[in-house]
Amino acid sequence: MAKFIFVVGGVMSGVGKGVATASIGAILKAKGFEVSAIKMDPYINVDAGTMNPTEHGEVFVTDDGDETDQDIGNYERFLDTNICATNYMTTGRVYQSVISKERNLQYDGKCVEVVPHIPYEIIDRVQQATKETESEIMIIEIGGTVGEYQNLLFLEAARMMKLKNTNDVAFVLVTYLPIPSKVGEMKTKPTQYAIRTLNSAGIQPDFVLCRSEVSLDEVRKRKIATNGSLPFDNIISAPDIDYIYEVPINFEKEHFSNKILKKFGLESKEEYAGLNEWEELMKRIKSSDKSLKIGIVGKYFNIGDFVLSDSYISVIEAIKHACWMHGVKPDIDWLGSEDYEENSNRLEELKKYAGVIVPGGFGTRGIEGKIKAIQFVRENKIPYFGLCYGMQLATIEFARNVCGLTNATTCEMDENAETKVIDIMPEQIENIKEHNYGSTMRLGAYPCVLNKNSKSFKAYGIEDISERHRHRYELNNDYRGILEQNGLLLAGESPDRKLVEIIEVPDHPFFIGTQFHPEFKSRPFTGHPLFNAFIKASMENAEKGML
Repeated sequence: MAKFIFVVGGVMSGVGKGVATASIGAILKAKGFEVSAIKMDPYINVDAGTMNPTEHGEVFVTDDGDETDQDIGNYERFLDTNICATNYMTTGRVYQSVISKERNLQYDGKCVEVVPHIPYEIIDRVQQATKETESEIMIIEIGGTVGEYQNLLFLEAARMMKLKNTNDVAFVLVTYLPIPSKVGEMKTKPTQYAIRTLNSAGIQPDFVLCRSEVSLDEVRKRKIATNGSLPFDNIISAPDIDYIYEVPINFEKEHFSNKILKKFGLESKEEYAGLNEWEELMKRIKSSDKSLKIGIVGKYFNIGDFVLSDSYISVIEAIKHACWMHGVKPDIDWLGSEDYEENSNRLEELKKYAGVIVPGGFGTRGIEGKIKAIQFVRENKIPYFGLCYGMQLATIEFARNVCGLTNATTCEMDENAETKVIDIMPEQIENIKEHNYGSTMRLGAYPCVLNKNSKSFKAYGIEDISERHRHRYELNNDYRGILEQNGLLLAGESPDRKLVEIIEVPDHPFFIGTQFHPEFKSRPFTGHPLFNAFIKASMENAEKGML
């Protein structure tokens, strides 16, 4: 019988439920158990694909083509496994399924109600995901914060599962303990209220993960335990740290995995050797004494007065993984592409970066600024890595400034343009015309064959690869000839040679653009081959005086 751990949030959003969920999975996996994770999002959206990255954060794409919440990326990185569509659900997805079943008479004429049929559907999905992943322990993160109306049905499903299988279900409340500057004392009252709010949904937490600026002292732990009706040992301190990959190590300092196994009546399945792999990773991270300046040119940065790095969280993590593999610390700057449109003189600042990345994105805002930045780094031999849109814009820049196609553009910018070097995928024309944007892109993992003379082949070390996609537009095959004649290398193609997956400028230290998103497959212990190669080239550039 599988065991289930529900992770819920209290006090405020953004306390790190996703990292906590992933880290709990990591420490239980180290005990020898088959572990997977599910994300329950309270949005009516059927998937995360239509959400604005500056409001919701990155859209993470799975191997099987699901557009999910960014926490799925954390699960993959920490568990070192691929998470599939069955492990992600939204309120919209659940309702859509129930309504479809009702229309197909699958409820045998019963009156279909929000309760119990929506919670039953949620439970069915949890059990299906557990079965498909062959998990012994499934960890389920419920999005939002306790007390919000939106996640009540997910909590109700969790309560029903607990009621039916008392010994197989546990609850972890991730909460926050503020230290008001004018008070100077860590306050437990918000957490006490969060526990009672969860109680009002019929749920008693088994563990409380206490996030704060500093570690919890015994006095606060005892106060939460007493007022929250929990054992003292089940109050877990989770102080702020510099690196999320240290979280599993911190959890084990409090013997969290043993406490969970004791709750379930389980024992470690193998001799527990500790989190050696994680400890080695942290040694590598902390021993890096040199910094490498990387510039990211994009538009999904600002929300009000704040910079939302969550828009590109997988790119950031992939840069970190590769830097740590090479023994350096990443020093990342966010460079607004619109600034380069307004003032071309600012392009000179790109010379202070060891390498430059243009990540994925949609729309026309800031595009000409990105193209100017790409031209500058190409001409000044600064290592460049273009991801998805970054590959398409690099192709346009090359077409304009090397091939002489001065009007080269993308259909996304001007659907009536004469020189559409980047054009709509034929099967998407009707969808775009009808404004049907949900789940209509080329999504998920697709095979790619590498040119053996390319830097990409050297990075991967193999000819056949598989990478994840999320786009509607492709390099227009009508322009392949002129691009190749002028020196652009089509370094990777689909097996049928119809789609260009990677472009390179051979006589450049590193100028690579990928139609896919390599960042989605980067892992902390190994990095990604192309990011590793990019960082290596950036380090060689930095050795000229910047490192």
